[in-house]
Amino acid sequence: MPPTSEQPELPLRRRSSFREPTPRPEPLSAETTEPEDTAAPEDTSEPDDTAAPEAKTAPEDTTAPEAKTAPEAKTVPDRSESTKGRGPRHRAEPVRNRRETGEAFRRTFAIGCVSAIMGVSALGAVAASADDDRVATTATASTALPGSSSAPGADTLAATDVEVDDGPTVTSDLSVSAAPFTGGTQVTVTGEHLDEVASVTVGGAPAAILSVAEEQVTFAVPAVAQDALGSAAEVAFTDVAGLAVDVETPTAVVAAGTSVMQPLEGALTGAAEAEVHTAARTLALTYTSDPAIDAQVGYVLAYWSSYNSAVYPVISGYDCANFASQSLIARGWAMDGGWYLDLGTGAMSPSWSSSTALRDYLYTRTDRATPLDDSQRDLVKVGDIAQFDWDSSGDRDHTAVVTRVEHTAAGTKVWVGGHTKDADYWDVDTALATGGGSVSYFSIR
Repeated sequence: MPPTSEQPELPLRRRSSFREPTPRPEPLSAETTEPEDTAAPEDTSEPDDTAAPEAKTAPEDTTAPEAKTAPEAKTVPDRSESTKGRGPRHRAEPVRNRRETGEAFRRTFAIGCVSAIMGVSALGAVAASADDDRVATTATASTALPGSSSAPGADTLAATDVEVDDGPTVTSDLSVSAAPFTGGTQVTVTGEHLDEVASVTVGGAPAAILSVAEEQVTFAVPAVAQDALGSAAEVAFTDVAGLAVDVETPTAVVAAGTSVMQPLEGALTGAAEAEVHTAARTLALTYTSDPAIDAQVGYVLAYWSSYNSAVYPVISGYDCANFASQSLIARGWAMDGGWYLDLGTGAMSPSWSSSTALRDYLYTRTDRATPLDDSQRDLVKVGDIAQFDWDSSGDRDHTAVVTRVEHTAAGTKVWVGGHTKDADYWDVDTALATGGGSVSYFSIR
């Protein structure tokens, strides 16, 4: 008989606890009423005791299966006749109990995320205890318990703010690794809180700080004796409290309280990030020689007292500009139409032999020289040109070559060498004190 609304279809495969519902009695038609009534006396014997339980259980058996099977009847209301012929399906069959695609993957991924978060807390405690002198962090993970106000099974992670030591730290190499022993080379380092740096030394010698900012310090390499060539001098920094400044190199940026091997932990936990540095190290600068500057200064030191008259003419009484021009040739400069000497005839341009004319020529050669006044003395370096105006008339009365520069806490000291005032290391401050007037410079390239 085909299934009807009064008779629900039954699954072919059933659970062990499945009970087949008792079918409802079909309603009696008017034609069969009397035969049933005539049979009633025959049924009033001993079967009356068995009929009572059936009457009691009939409502439970018929009502419960209808409630359980109703969803199945609504799920497949349009089955074909051939399907009905096979009988009902069991609810465990994949057609009617299929889980949503990807549910297993999402469940596995969620479990993995929870495991990673719990691992972060454990690793954070270890990392924080290993470097608590620099970074102090605390991470606490708590799991919501049943009955709590949070969602069941939800994990929460709370991380405190990162406490970072605010002391100055150098986090870069020197902008140059080698500098001439003659001094004056500008070197820059970068880092954190460098505006607290109070002093710099190179090989124990004080180096003048030219500029200082929160993330950058620039200093000038002090001049040393020529026998320091090839040696490596340690560069050290001191803060305002007189303490040594750490020199470190950043390696990575990771979540505070985690290891470098966990680059995604910060994104998972939302914890603050902090830079991780290597162990403290030292910076060193090697003293070398600039071949061009060495040749120029070497020429001055070789001929400041014994004139090189075998090659160049000597101008009695004012040979200073002539000698300075010779040093520039030794440095590698080439003559041009505005600055020259004809060694065959002895003819020379005014800029070759006159201090004022040399000044005017260097003003036009911005590719070779940059003018500096005495307030910019900290930018002067060995090999530059120094010019003196003894009477403050505006012209230039003497020209010399810078042979030594020293940066001290009191300021920059400059020494010059040349002719007329024959000297190898003449202190500029002494020259001004005795001769009066002023001094200016040209930074030579």
